[in-house]
Amino acid sequence: MVDLKQLAYERKNIMVFLIMASFLKGLAMIGQALFFVLIADSVFLKNASFQDMVPYLFGLLGVIFLRVLCGYVIGRSGVNLATEVKTHLREKLIQSFAANPLQASIQGQSGQKVSLLLDAVDELDGYYSKYIPQMIQSYIIPVLLLIVIFSQHWVTGLIILITAPFIPIFMALVGIKTKEKADQQMEKMGQFSGTFLDVLQGLTTLKLYGQAERQQQTIKKSSLDFRDATMEVLKSAFLSSLMLEYISMLSMGIIALEIGLRLVVFDSLTFFTAFFVMILVPDFFNMLKDFGSAFHTGKGSTAAANRLSAHFEKEAPSVEWGQGILSNEPPYLTLNGFSFQYGEGFKLEPIQAEIPPYSQAAIIGKSGSGKTTLLHAIAGLLPPESGNVLVNGVPRDQIDEKSWFEQLSYISQNPYLFAGTIKENIAIGASRETTEEEVWEAAKKAGIVEMVMSLKEGLDTPVGEAGRGLSGGEKQRIALARAFLKQPSVILFDEPTTGLDLQTEKILQESLAELGKRATIITVAHRLHTIKQSDVILILSEGKLAAAGSHNELLETYAPYEEMLAVQHGGIVQ
Repeated sequence: MVDLKQLAYERKNIMVFLIMASFLKGLAMIGQALFFVLIADSVFLKNASFQDMVPYLFGLLGVIFLRVLCGYVIGRSGVNLATEVKTHLREKLIQSFAANPLQASIQGQSGQKVSLLLDAVDELDGYYSKYIPQMIQSYIIPVLLLIVIFSQHWVTGLIILITAPFIPIFMALVGIKTKEKADQQMEKMGQFSGTFLDVLQGLTTLKLYGQAERQQQTIKKSSLDFRDATMEVLKSAFLSSLMLEYISMLSMGIIALEIGLRLVVFDSLTFFTAFFVMILVPDFFNMLKDFGSAFHTGKGSTAAANRLSAHFEKEAPSVEWGQGILSNEPPYLTLNGFSFQYGEGFKLEPIQAEIPPYSQAAIIGKSGSGKTTLLHAIAGLLPPESGNVLVNGVPRDQIDEKSWFEQLSYISQNPYLFAGTIKENIAIGASRETTEEEVWEAAKKAGIVEMVMSLKEGLDTPVGEAGRGLSGGEKQRIALARAFLKQPSVILFDEPTTGLDLQTEKILQESLAELGKRATIITVAHRLHTIKQSDVILILSEGKLAAAGSHNELLETYAPYEEMLAVQHGGIVQ
């Protein structure tokens, strides 16, 4: 649960600063009223000279400056408080996405995650930059003003005590309704963001299937729903401001009438007291009105806090890591009863298997049998439900995360390329500084030098987001170049040859053999002829390890393996 107040109170230095500045501002407001009254009383009733007024004028300038300074400090502290909390929450969100990227990627739309990270967190800005500073001022300054008012004219203080409570009562009533509408607005904003980005990413597909017009109407409806929800929130805000203004003016009118009668009709009140009180009373109610506006802002932020809380509450457990450091040599990997389940969906049953160093392992099975899930488990991207992955006999949760990933390369069937140059996309494979010669050497081993040389800008050729402008084979070979540059000890391939032409597949196989000279290679494959030389073949069926062994061992001991080969070779097993 995201506790907004708790996050503010954790920033103790800023909160203490706000309290001190609010107290000084309250004293400055009292001093300002006092000097105004002293000057007016001395000039108009006592006929004082200008020379007599000089100390009062300097005093007035001093307290005005102090009030302005305190106001600036309070505002600045609120901004700093908002910045610190928003930074903390964004870091926490990013860590939650990064700790379990696979789980995060399959839950909801990308646009909703972006909206959560940007819009929802930004919605909290008003709570910390306006509501919290105004709340602290409203706790301190009105009390100081009320004490002074009671000391000067207890009747006015009594009227304030009777009328002022109507303001927080009305704020509470409006706040309940505002919260409901703010929740609806935040929900509509999330839906709009998710729908818009989802449609934008699939625009080509929508065009090809003639669905662009229909999705245009969907976006329009989502946009209008968000507009209507926003207008409802603004309606509540305007109603709240109107009623707060009405209550304040009515209260000040009653006080002014009472003081006027005592001053003019009954002559039972001095000008000094009457003027002093009438200057302080508007300041008192203005503080409450400002708090009312800030209160509305705070309630609006509650909806964003609820969205963040919902995300953190359903956050999936992440992979735990220890402090152990790996050497550069390929490790001995053991799947020690590792199991995993996607929520209520697919479950990978406990798997027991061993992958020796410098070996080539293959994972095969029908679509949906859990091949990629197992590869993700080996990579350390999924937390175990039970069991563990042993690295050189040591549970992986005792291995340092950075040390493990420095020894690992993962090449999927659709590797992600970032917007940038080809050189930058290859160099991202190494955690160290690399030279252009090293990048060229990696490109040569991955078989893309000819393709790069044909481009006008060579390695400096820009690549679109997600590798737009490159073919699937070219993206795979750039991912291979990353692996050559990184020189890992464990390499994971997820169906690397799927959908590639024979020439590109041959290049990938040659590169694979080159990488295998100094690394353990684990491959998920559909084309079974590519895995015959594998030292270990793991066959999965419906999330279970059905069989394990070498090619020849499986031919002898597991009949379905021979059938799988026969299907791909047209009924002939080689």
